[in-house]
Amino acid sequence: MTGTTRSSNGLDDRRKRLLFRCWHRGTREMDLILGRFADAEIGNLSDAELTELETLLEVNDPDLYAAITGDKLLPADVTGALFTRIKAYPIADGSV
Repeated sequence: MTGTTRSSNGLDDRRKRLLFRCWHRGTREMDLILGRFADAEIGNLSDAELTELETLLEVNDPDLYAAITGDKLLPADVTGALFTRIKAYPIADGSV
């Protein structure tokens, strides 16, 4: 997989912007982790979860990747329930 499989049609502007930002992080690893999660979940996230995602996207890629892989701890205000869901989300889609 090289990019989003989800169309932004039908999404509000906030969700469209977040979907784009999840797929355009700066490192390919984070594009795949956040992008795949966003493809699957962006339409179902609550306003509070969208705010949490926006906060996560402010963390630089090396720190966020290290936190997702368990090599680094991030502050508690960044690592809420959505972060836990992203960490648990399957990285491979099964076709690789």
